[in-house]
Amino acid sequence: MKYEAVIGLEVHVQLKTNTKIFCGCSTEFGREPNSQVCPVCLGFPGVLPVLNKTVLEHAVKISLALDCSVQEYTKFDRKNYFYPDLPKDFQISQYDLPVGRDGFLDITVEGGEKRVGILRVHLEEDAGKLIHKDDISLVDFNRAGVPLLEIVSRPEMYSPEEAHAYLTALKSAIEYLDVADCDMEKGSLRCDANVSIRPRGERELGTKAEVKNMNSFKGVKDALAYEIKRQIESVENGGKIIQETRLWDAKNGKTFSMRSKEEAKDYRYFPEPDLPPFVMTLENIRKIKETIPELPREKAARFIREYGLSAYDAGILVVNKKDAEYAEECMRAYPGENKKPVVNWLIGPLLSEANNRTGGGELTALGILPERLIELVGFVQAEQISNLTGKSVLTDMIDTRESAADIIKRRNLIQISDTGSLETHIEEIIKANVQSVESYKQGKTGALMFLVGQVMKKTQGKANPKVVQELLKKKLA
Repeated sequence: MKYEAVIGLEVHVQLKTNTKIFCGCSTEFGREPNSQVCPVCLGFPGVLPVLNKTVLEHAVKISLALDCSVQEYTKFDRKNYFYPDLPKDFQISQYDLPVGRDGFLDITVEGGEKRVGILRVHLEEDAGKLIHKDDISLVDFNRAGVPLLEIVSRPEMYSPEEAHAYLTALKSAIEYLDVADCDMEKGSLRCDANVSIRPRGERELGTKAEVKNMNSFKGVKDALAYEIKRQIESVENGGKIIQETRLWDAKNGKTFSMRSKEEAKDYRYFPEPDLPPFVMTLENIRKIKETIPELPREKAARFIREYGLSAYDAGILVVNKKDAEYAEECMRAYPGENKKPVVNWLIGPLLSEANNRTGGGELTALGILPERLIELVGFVQAEQISNLTGKSVLTDMIDTRESAADIIKRRNLIQISDTGSLETHIEEIIKANVQSVESYKQGKTGALMFLVGQVMKKTQGKANPKVVQELLKKKLA
């Protein structure tokens, strides 16, 4: 490929607090429009903001988790711009003295591990929300003043897949800290992307376009893929990339121009006069650091070390904190040193059921207790039921909340391994499938599996496929 893409992400995370960043209004989602407002978040003259202490502590915790250097001295600034849902005509944000600087996030990409630099982590207040109806626009200020943390990466991602991996790892780490729910549907996690292209091998960055309005991780991936393609085609056709903000149209699968891109000087930043600078002592930072739990990558490394998991399996199991805890309960309770059988069920049939039923792929949402999953895996490992039957039993367990033993007994599913019983069925299948028998004798091994399938069908899936295969081989030798 002649060109390579360069991507930097700006992620806004709504912090989990009961009240807004500078006033006592509730942050509860979904309430009646303009029911959670006061003179402070509406920007009335003469009012004074007061910083929510929990917001600053959450910001420090995320900064530390991202290996940032936490600033002992930090302040707020006014970012000046006019927009209908910004009640004060400026946003209280941070510019030159953010909470955290110069961190990193390690991600898993094709070919191994990659470190993406974190430029800055800073606090700001959210704006309101515009609601467009027919030929009018309404404003809901419930979100105005909701605490946001902006995490700005360095432009060190070079494909939509890397950006997707970065977002997944970032969301996972923040959820482990329990400082945000990261629900994109509620707007508590939002992502803007800065995208440019340059000739492969060049070091200088190209002109960037900022892409907004991406409402899912898939949307981010799709929007980046389109924008990269658009820029390459434009340049190859003699066009010139301009610095602008573009919106992602998920319905039509393309970006379109919204406005020219502002730079820092356009916002006329200056120190917020109504808020003092804030000093975080080393002792306060140390205390917050002590509250940071085992993070996803640390947990994955421990799973590999203690339970003998592959990096791939461990990576899947630690994405969600509750699921990681559930998986560890299962692995601890599963007998023997080899945990692979129960891990295969966790990342295979169980995760598949979770994806189909909840959409979010959360194992704990299925309601299967660890001891009940282990009982099911035990039946399969003992070859009392087949793997296929086990998946059917799992579905039944989720639907009925019965145990595997009760379902197997009720449905009479115990696998037939008795050779005497199986030989009768096998002889009948051989007589009824002469052509397949001849094909097998001519060296077509697929014919044998067809015959095994016929026996399984005849026994309603209860025959032991391994025993059936061996008996067929002997009969047809």
